Amino acid sequence: MSEINAPMGGKVIEVKVNVGDSVNEGDEVVILEAMKMELPVVASASGTVKEIKCSSGDAVDAEAVLLVLE
Repeated sequence: MSEINAPMGGKVIEVKVNVGDSVNEGDEVVILEAMKMELPVVASASGTVKEIKCSSGDAVDAEAVLLVLE
């Protein structure tokens, strides 16, 4: 199991995956807005999305867990 964390604090613009989706390392999974820029968050490992811990519009802190993969 691995977690995908926010690289910096910001606002979640879009969650690009759903629970049960398969992702590959490097796939965009979440788009954050930070410092007036859109920042794609990519999967650090391949796996299946087990849990989504954020939704569009959420404000997240740096290192907050966004997704859990298994």
